[in-house]
Amino acid sequence: MDQRNNRLGWLFTSPYLIYSVVFFFIPLIWTFFLSFTDWNLIKPVFNFKGISNFTDALQSPSVHAAFWNTYRFMLIFVPIVTALAVGVAVLVHGLQRFKGLFLIGFFLPYLSSGVVSALIVKGLLSYTSPVNTALRSIGLDIDWLGTPFTALMIVGLILAWKFTGYYALIITSGLESIDKEVYEAAAIDGVKDSQRFWRITLPLLYPSLYTTLILAFGVTFGIFTEVYQLTGGGPGNATNTWQMEIFKQAFSNLQSGYASAVALLASIATFISIYVIRKLLEVWGKRNGWV
Repeated sequence: MDQRNNRLGWLFTSPYLIYSVVFFFIPLIWTFFLSFTDWNLIKPVFNFKGISNFTDALQSPSVHAAFWNTYRFMLIFVPIVTALAVGVAVLVHGLQRFKGLFLIGFFLPYLSSGVVSALIVKGLLSYTSPVNTALRSIGLDIDWLGTPFTALMIVGLILAWKFTGYYALIITSGLESIDKEVYEAAAIDGVKDSQRFWRITLPLLYPSLYTTLILAFGVTFGIFTEVYQLTGGGPGNATNTWQMEIFKQAFSNLQSGYASAVALLASIATFISIYVIRKLLEVWGKRNGWV
């Protein structure tokens, strides 16, 4: 019986295992191989270069920019999207009717094309757009995508707009799971309505917030579409990201071996960063008694 159950288990998990082998493990091995070569994406020539691709990447200013820009995007994107998601979730949770309808409305930007969203924003912020024309009429001439700070902010805000509804769904499910008797008991203990959110709701939302924060931090390591459409990584590498750097090296500069090395470095940076962030969130939750 146990052997039969084991065979059924392997059978049901086989689609995911096959998917992982074909689309994860084989590409990973191929990337690892390419990272030690000078393959240019066109010729079937693979000259071994040792670790020079990695040493070159570690000394590259554009790779340094991609590394630090990831954390700059974190500082912009994560607080904004978390605050907006919590606000939307609380507002929708307080509705008596049409909760699902409003959640679907907020979720729609997540389903929209990042290319379309970026092109619309680019049109709105172009020099001849009505927005900039109106601003110049009152003496404000802003190069939105040509200034490092504003370019970072715009990309971060687009991402926040896109992911707010998705994260609000997660937080709303957490709010729905809180028993109303907890609030009744707190009211009996003298907890005021103004304190209820900070002392009861927020601590009980920790599992949902933990999931939301990990997902939000993870997003910053995969930014590509918005940067590619709006800035191309500029001005002066101010918005360059890991994905943008890999794309430029592999498909613009035709240095696929070098791009593979950058991709592996990006994977290592992502793994270590997410691991550290997870541990910090867990320590923070335990210290505040939320876990």
